[in-house]
Amino acid sequence: MPSSFPHIAVIALGSNLDQPEQQVISALNAISAHPEIELKSVSSLYITAPVGYADQPDFVNAVCIVNTALDGKALLAVLNRIEHDFGRERSFRNAPRTLDLDIIDFNGEFSDDPHLTLPHPRAHERSFVMRPLAEIAPDYVIGKHGCAADLAAELGSEGIRLKT
Repeated sequence: MPSSFPHIAVIALGSNLDQPEQQVISALNAISAHPEIELKSVSSLYITAPVGYADQPDFVNAVCIVNTALDGKALLAVLNRIEHDFGRERSFRNAPRTLDLDIIDFNGEFSDDPHLTLPHPRAHERSFVMRPLAEIAPDYVIGKHGCAADLAAELGSEGIRLKT
């Protein structure tokens, strides 16, 4: 019998405003509450230094893997709606935020669509994505860049620590 959730997606979550740990946990609850999304696994929470714009608080980050009946663009629309509901404002690139939800990978697909580039174009360069992903799916391959565990090892642990 075919699954009603035939697609697999990797989603990165991050927040550094308004109780970031609670923002990430609440976002995971909102994702899993969607009738066409099934939460399969969730990483631990990580505390990470900001990237790009450094004059802001540290982030709380996590990664989850979901199965979904939605296509990539519909999933992105759901995630954007959740960000909006959590008060996300897009003032400038790498700005502080209440919630950031990024699709890192969707079915291993490649896309140059400016609204949904797959895999996420910088995920393989970010320890705050690769380390949590390596925790829950070390063999998960990100595009042509390699598996999560190898990428996390190459990136190292500077600027990221497990939330205790």
